[in-house]
Amino acid sequence: MSGKGSNSVKLRHYNERFVLDAIRRLREASKSELARAASLTPAAVAAIVDRLEAAGFVKQVGKRFGQRGTPSILYRLNPKRLNSIGIKIGRRALQAVMIDLEGEVQGWEEHEYDFPDPTVVLKVGNAALATLMHQADRSMETEIAGLGIGAPYFLGGWSEELGFPGDLDTRWTRVDLAAFFEVDKKLPVFVENDASAAALAELNLGVGSGFKDFMHISIDTFVGGGLVQNGQLHTGAHGNSAALGPLPVSASNLNSVAGQHTRFRSLLHRASIYVLVNHLRAHGVEINRVRELEPLASLAREPLVEWMDDCAGALAEAIIAITSIIDLEAIILDSILPRTIHLDLLSRVQREFTRAGAVGIVPPEIISGQFGATASPVGAATLPISALIAPDSDTLMLGKHKRGLGNSLSVL
Repeated sequence: MSGKGSNSVKLRHYNERFVLDAIRRLREASKSELARAASLTPAAVAAIVDRLEAAGFVKQVGKRFGQRGTPSILYRLNPKRLNSIGIKIGRRALQAVMIDLEGEVQGWEEHEYDFPDPTVVLKVGNAALATLMHQADRSMETEIAGLGIGAPYFLGGWSEELGFPGDLDTRWTRVDLAAFFEVDKKLPVFVENDASAAALAELNLGVGSGFKDFMHISIDTFVGGGLVQNGQLHTGAHGNSAALGPLPVSASNLNSVAGQHTRFRSLLHRASIYVLVNHLRAHGVEINRVRELEPLASLAREPLVEWMDDCAGALAEAIIAITSIIDLEAIILDSILPRTIHLDLLSRVQREFTRAGAVGIVPPEIISGQFGATASPVGAATLPISALIAPDSDTLMLGKHKRGLGNSLSVL
């Protein structure tokens, strides 16, 4: 945690958010621990915690014994107070998730399609939202913080690689995602790149919470990335930081990849799931979704290993390029692959990076993300919660939004 609170009345709202966010990060804490974390007086924190408890955002969870003096009462978030919904619009499926204030999944919907036709995406997205909202409505004490949407930039692009209709990109450029789905106009809606949303899931709820500076790499239909520095997601002037796909790497060794005569390829053409699917098909293995690789057919083993080795080599090159420019503590690698295959890929990336022996950089830890295919929708769902409870909400409202925040946090 970084930053300091203030006892100034003018910054009361900031302090309330800071304490609430501190409880979220610490999981459970006493008033004295929160006072130290926020650099506030014990009296100020006591008043804030009492207000948050009265409003239902925190609850007492017991006492800590074994220290001098009176046992400390411990507080943690009341997960039932707020739910938030996140949607990922993928190139092959729409996923929708509802999480509570602690990030636990309360509902899940998924709809697959051959390509992201806007009409189809709107229909299945509205159906998923209706199901999740109905589930939330059954709880009288739970409010909805908002809707977060994670979607790839250039969603209809790369039609040649994926076999999509040629006009799909044009059709998506006419869509305003913030006003796309049918939700109450009072409900705040946030839009963020899907790979950036995946990085947020790790930052807020996963292994990324242990680092201030990391790059999150997502192996999806196309490879993507999210950059976190000093504990905050950085999306850049155009929201396209850490896109990673266009990053030049050496040419592929796969016999299924066209253009081997070129000296360089983009990372997208070596470290993406569509490349794996095409390579498997070139070797007589027909799959539509990577989950079909589990259990792994004997015929698929050799081409899968060939792709993993090629992908790992490209990722090692990319990590060297990234860390030559940005000093990072960690590279968090995640994918939509079945978990055993993902971990095999991770070990190959670690090995290739070590073998490269890059000089002049401080090697980052290369570790696995914990969310897999759920990272983007879960990360999107954290956007409304962060906007409401993060101490510096102006900087943490990362996505574009076009609707007011409402009064969900009546105490703040």
